[in-house]
Amino acid sequence: MAGSKYKESGVDIDAANRAKKKIAELARGTWGTEVLSEIGNFGGLFEMPRGLRKPVLVSSVDGVGTKLKVAFLARKHDTVGEDLVNHCVNDILVQGAEPLFFLDYIASGVLDPAIVADVVTGLARGCTENGCALIGGETAEMPGFYAAGEYDLAGCIIGVVELARVIDGRSIRPGDAVWAFPSSGLHTNGYSLARKIVFDEAKLSVDDMVPGTGRSVRDALLAVHRSYLPEIRDIRARTEIKGLAHITGGGLLENIPRILPAGTAVEIDVSAWQAPPLFRFLAERGGVDPMEMHRVFNMGIGIIVIVATDAREAMESAAGRWKPFPIGRVVEGDKKVRLV
Repeated sequence: MAGSKYKESGVDIDAANRAKKKIAELARGTWGTEVLSEIGNFGGLFEMPRGLRKPVLVSSVDGVGTKLKVAFLARKHDTVGEDLVNHCVNDILVQGAEPLFFLDYIASGVLDPAIVADVVTGLARGCTENGCALIGGETAEMPGFYAAGEYDLAGCIIGVVELARVIDGRSIRPGDAVWAFPSSGLHTNGYSLARKIVFDEAKLSVDDMVPGTGRSVRDALLAVHRSYLPEIRDIRARTEIKGLAHITGGGLLENIPRILPAGTAVEIDVSAWQAPPLFRFLAERGGVDPMEMHRVFNMGIGIIVIVATDAREAMESAAGRWKPFPIGRVVEGDKKVRLV
């Protein structure tokens, strides 16, 4: 039997089919009765939740950046998918949306079914924990486009919120309180600078310990991006949330202004928390200026919540794994963040 010309060109259809079969098995574990299609259809079908009077769909597309480079070095691929889902969940959460379904995109030069299965295992775990269905995606094999052993990963999430429950920051006023939830580490931002400091300047390997952290480079840099869905859901049941900001690229300085109405600003008390050891190592070993640290990294804060000053009891009693703490206040100003 003649050999496959397509396989000779670098694309193995049989390997792709094996990967897709595993993807289908993992995806079905995230489904509820709302999923009306199968993996492999041209499009995913999802029935809208009932009981909503004026549902608003909220969507977001993202990736995990050069955190993937750390996964390649560590040969650990079962967490970046979870990172991606949690990042996307937080992105729509700040507008009050609950996740409905998720689609992924995985592209590589040569498809490795085992690696794809690890990535999708993380995707499925993230979807299950957030009550989100993984209903489809794309697995692309592109010979000559990606370096050997590397791949790209992106995802799209769709969520829903009642029109009357959209969080848009319009009610934020001077005097409101700013609270923060702790991050697990870098989450999915700042990895280009972090990798330069850790691998190029400090000459550490993924198995070395990061000084002052008690953790290996692998564990510190691949710590999973947290989802704050359960915590925010509980707070909303107790009090009004006026604004939420997911602290991603740009840090506190550039993400909080995205939700502020005209005539307001935010003062952040940097003494309200201590940046985790990983951030202190990066600043000291890399010689990074404090203001740049706050623009590149989350500095130990994953999401901020703006509420009225009388919501302290609701914030302090919020249920969930992560506990919030006050870090600042809303003042009159020009939609900027000041570190004090």
